[in-house]
Amino acid sequence: MKNLQRILRYLAAYKASLILYFLFSVLSAASAVMSIGLLLPILNVLFLPQNGGSGNTFNDKLLEAAQYLAQSKDTLSILGVICCVIVLFTILKNLFSYLAISILLPVRHAIIRKMRNDMFEKLLALPIGYFTEEKKGDLMSRMTYDVNEVQTSVMSVMEVVMREPVLIIFYLSSMVLISPQLSLFLLLFLPISGLAIGKIGSSLRRYARTLSEQMSDINSVLDETLSGIRVVKAFNAEKWQNLRFLKLNNENYRLRNKSASRQELASPLSETMGVIVVAIILWFGGRLVLKEHSLEPGMFITYIALFTQIINPVKNLSSALNQVQKGSAAIARMEEVLHAENLIVDAPNALPKTSFNSKIEFKNVSFSYGDKQILQDINLSIEKGKTIALVGASGAGKSTLADLIPRFHDVSSGAILIDGENIKDLKLEDVRRLIGVVNQDPILFNDTLYNNITLGTGGASENQVIEAAKIAHAAGFIANKASGYQSMAGDRGARLSGGERQRITIARAVLKNPPILILDEATSSLDTESERIVQEAILNLMKDRTSIVIAHRLSTVKNADEIIVLQQGKIMERGTHTSLLAAEGIYHNLVAMQAVK
Repeated sequence: MKNLQRILRYLAAYKASLILYFLFSVLSAASAVMSIGLLLPILNVLFLPQNGGSGNTFNDKLLEAAQYLAQSKDTLSILGVICCVIVLFTILKNLFSYLAISILLPVRHAIIRKMRNDMFEKLLALPIGYFTEEKKGDLMSRMTYDVNEVQTSVMSVMEVVMREPVLIIFYLSSMVLISPQLSLFLLLFLPISGLAIGKIGSSLRRYARTLSEQMSDINSVLDETLSGIRVVKAFNAEKWQNLRFLKLNNENYRLRNKSASRQELASPLSETMGVIVVAIILWFGGRLVLKEHSLEPGMFITYIALFTQIINPVKNLSSALNQVQKGSAAIARMEEVLHAENLIVDAPNALPKTSFNSKIEFKNVSFSYGDKQILQDINLSIEKGKTIALVGASGAGKSTLADLIPRFHDVSSGAILIDGENIKDLKLEDVRRLIGVVNQDPILFNDTLYNNITLGTGGASENQVIEAAKIAHAAGFIANKASGYQSMAGDRGARLSGGERQRITIARAVLKNPPILILDEATSSLDTESERIVQEAILNLMKDRTSIVIAHRLSTVKNADEIIVLQQGKIMERGTHTSLLAAEGIYHNLVAMQAVK
């Protein structure tokens, strides 16, 4: 149950509500016991014993009171009053129960909201490297399926776990007062049913863990299929993808059946055990009444009535505990995300950084991902206002080198300095505020074009947005949209062409107005006409900025102030386009392959 500690930490913020809930639960339980307990005077009035009531025990006092009522001149009126009191206590019981649930429901929903918020906030905080290791479908499953599992299997039974023990204690206490001997006999049989139900709970936890993992695989296949639907259809791969999905779905179906059958076994098992115990009580209690005469018939009937009321709370509690076992597996998967280590955070005394004044420096920078060396001994200085181009074959480390500047990854050794200050000593948010990024794959969100342009900037005026769109050559096609800047981009920008999507991301970078710009293959996926328009927008964006340009098409980097040639994570050549051509080295060969004049 240690996985439930997070739930308990969340509950700590709602102590006042929980105290009120517990108070109303106690009042509800007391009213329930009173409504049943008042059967005793009714039974004793109707079937008054010839002897009794002369001792000092609890039972003797009840018998004495019953004799007094029976000897009253208007016994029927007294019975009527007692019946009315029973109804009153029943109303109070249900009223207090309703008030208790009304207090607990907002707490339950608030905790689920907090868990979702914490999960999403953690995912946003984790470094990019984390997402290369984890499947997106698995993360989505933890955010949706596992959180929902916690809601249905843990939070939905929270009131049961907190309320039913109170009822059980009240009923048991009353039963002990009526007959300690019979209650002791009863308690000997309860652990047996508890062990049987506990076995079911442990198996449910194993099934729940496997079900969560299977749902993540199903989500992954679904995400891959929808994202790559063009490829699936182009290669007639619908049957192949369908077989992948059917296999996972069938496994999920079989496991759900097993889990459900185990879960449904808990309730009839607890009910059967309850009936067995009732039969034993009837036998043993009847012996106390008929043979030993140590228990009065009215008290025995009241005892049985109380015991029948305790069966439902015990059954509900056992079912709830089994549900909690399922939720415990979901919480464990969520905890793996919430406890994932994030090394890219601000230093304890991180310094603010509001401007870029001189240069970016790489000093003996190396970077490894796991056991794989990506970059090795990089020494590079990028002066303010200069354009540096990174070229090389795929896998040479170009994008990784650029990603180190905004700390998407942290260096394994060496240091990156901005204006002579190690970026690890600066506030991460400030460092990233100085940098604008335009990627090969333009990332747009299913929101308005206006909101996509203003992403992360905040406080920009409409005129500033329009001006940024003009610089990015996006204002024309936006104006032709029916809703203009309020037009929806669609899922991942699906309502726009590739060139239009890229120009929106450039407008986003223009509006941010960063002094440092990273262009990662920004035009490589575009057709010739779109590339020309986007290239003009990029040139507008690069004016008066320090730019790091990553390009496979070497025609886009000819005018760079310095070209850095990377191979297997090392700087092999550096210089201008002309000097590198004259050296007839790696860059010369790359240019020859692309026939750049």
